[in-house]
Parts: sequence; structure tokens; C-alpha cells
Amino acid sequence: MNGEPIIRFEDVSKVYSLPAGAVVALDHVSLTVDAGEFIAVMGPSGSGKSTLLNMMGCLDVPTSGKIYLSGKEISGMSDDDLTRLRRDHIGFIFQQFNLIPLLSAVENVEFPVILTAGREESRRRATEVLRAMHLDDALFSHKPGELSGGEQQRVAIARALANDPDLLLCDEPTGNLDTKTGTAIMDLLAAENRRGKTIVMVTHDPRVAGYARRRIQIVDGRLV
Repeated sequence: MNGEPIIRFEDVSKVYSLPAGAVVALDHVSLTVDAGEFIAVMGPSGSGKSTLLNMMGCLDVPTSGKIYLSGKEISGMSDDDLTRLRRDHIGFIFQQFNLIPLLSAVENVEFPVILTAGREESRRRATEVLRAMHLDDALFSHKPGELSGGEQQRVAIARALANDPDLLLCDEPTGNLDTKTGTAIMDLLAAENRRGKTIVMVTHDPRVAGYARRRIQIVDGRLV
């Protein structure tokens, strides 16, 4: 990385045009995320948390304002460039796990790596990150439907880490898990942050937000 903030928003707004009228999801948001931070984004339902995360992950583009990733403005990038940026620099972790049901745990993790490395290297890397997530080797061949929620989330985190991204974006990563399993998952994410990963996490749970080093509150599309 080049010393620039990993993420910089300059006066970013996002407006969705719906049949019932325009909905302002983000309202003139400016913020900076530095390398190595662990940030919790909190706010009521519909406040713009997920829109903010999607913007950070280059999954959506602003209506106005500018977004920079590691000093590069993303608005001028082609779809191919944005796809490469997401693949190589950003890892996504979702509440719903979003694993591919027909693939085994290890195949789910190696899937994004095969695009950039050979099959042998991708399998080695997948095995490495699954073990780092404390998933038993005996479960590597199991499909997602044969795993518990906590095991599925460990696979999902391993997949997000497989390409060694600079930035992890987490949307309610413990939302579908019981308290004990959620704590174990948050301990894993905190360990990744201590190793240098930058993490931005959307959560409604103050206990989960307590793992972060900084909290951002968003209400009606504005930072407060």
C-alpha cells in the first residue's frame, strides 16, 4: 500500500429513484479509513449502513461525491478494473454466509484463488486459511448444508481471506449465530485485525461493536 488512507469518502451522496419518490441513502458523507483500523458502523435499520459498506466495496457507485481506494478514485474505473480491485484488495463477509451449496468447504475457499493462482496453489492457500479459522480438517470436504452456522461462517471468513485482501468488509457477521459462536467469530476477526487487516463492520449489536477500535454512527444517511 502507498501510505494513503485505504478508503476516503469526499462529500458522498447516494440517491435511489423509486416509484414512490427519491430515497437518500447517503447524505454528503465524508470519512477516512486508515490502514489497520477496526471500525464498527452502527445505526438504526434503514440508516444507510449497508449502502456505506457497498460503496466501500465498489459494489455501488455514488450519485455525487468521490470515493478513493488507496488514493485511486474509483469513479473513472472500468467494470473490469473494479472487479479486479474487489478480487485482489477487498474481502466480503456477510450475515447469510453466501457459500456455494454444491461446493465443499475447501472448494468454496479456493474458488476466488483459482482466478489468480493455479489449482495446486489455491488448494494449499485454502487449506492454510481454513486451519487458521480453526475448522477441523475432517470438515473440509463437507458441503455448506452439512456444516453448522458457525462452521459456515468460518468457511466464509476463510474465503474472504484467501486472496490476502487489504480490507475486510463485514455485514452483520454474527447476525445468524448464537452468542457463544458469535464471540468465537469476533475473536477470529479481532486476531486478523491485530495481524494488520483493516476491518469495517456493520453491526447493530453493541457487544460486537465493542471489538472495534472506532465506532461510526449513521442516522438518515448522515454521520453523527
